[in-house]
Amino acid sequence: MTISASDLREKACKPCEEGMPALPQNEIDNLLQKLEGWKQIGQEIAKIYRSKNFYETMAFVNAIAWVSHKEGHHPDLEVSYSQCRVRYSTHAIGGLTENDFICAAKIEDVISAGH
Repeated sequence: MTISASDLREKACKPCEEGMPALPQNEIDNLLQKLEGWKQIGQEIAKIYRSKNFYETMAFVNAIAWVSHKEGHHPDLEVSYSQCRVRYSTHAIGGLTENDFICAAKIEDVISAGH
């Protein structure tokens, strides 16, 4: 069964434990195709979001914080005046899990709702 971005947005993150397997590369490649602009960099996925100003950037960061808290899965963020780089990886297993893609899809949903 092929999963869509919509399917990812409807899912909820599941707790990860040390020793769980990371996703195989073919699944990572398939899921990345569903998320516009996201790239794999080593054992994480990342995307840079650009804003008009610091206020919009911080509003976006707060929206990410809300999604992250709700899902119990938190990204690494690099914030500057008019952009935010979002990086997801499942640190407990040292690789990528479906949770990373679920959260990325939910972030994309936040962005599309704001425009």
